Amino acid sequence: MVYWINRAVVLFDQLIADGQSAWVFLELTALALPSIVKLVLPLAAFAATLYAMARLMGDSEITVVQATGASPWRLARPVLAFGLTVAVLVSILAHVLVPASLSRLMARQAEIAETATARLLRAGEFISPVEGLTLYIREVTPEGELRGLLISDTRDAQESVSTTAASAYLVRGEEGPQLVMIDGMVQRLSEAD
Repeated sequence: MVYWINRAVVLFDQLIADGQSAWVFLELTALALPSIVKLVLPLAAFAATLYAMARLMGDSEITVVQATGASPWRLARPVLAFGLTVAVLVSILAHVLVPASLSRLMARQAEIAETATARLLRAGEFISPVEGLTLYIREVTPEGELRGLLISDTRDAQESVSTTAASAYLVRGEEGPQLVMIDGMVQRLSEAD
């Protein structure tokens, strides 16, 4: 529970900062749970076994069972069955549930990133997502075309870059969303020359 809460707080901060709903938080948390359970289950099973055996020893119940004629192998059978059950559950988690949930989680995070990027692109407004970067789009069509694009990047004190385009598209790339400009121009003003 402590491990999950630590991960959930970080995820919650990121999603709330992006303006996502609590439902999205619950969905991403549910998709992250199988990998957390896969990590915690063997340790929890080991701790539970040690606790149960210590309790049986402390209450002298193992001594009573041995006095009735049970062999040590007979006493170890429930522990071995519990260990085998945990091993099967961890195997199912590692080979089926975790890969499926992680692939869905990555796909969902990519969708959220695109939604956040699309929310950033507002027509007719100057937007500064970070200090020194200004973005203006005259119009965003229903097809996703960005008309009248201006990007001013003054984050580097030695060089400022202004980018303009008659139209542009935000497309999916291998490393995330990429901007493809049509009839565009890039102007660089370097302090050195």
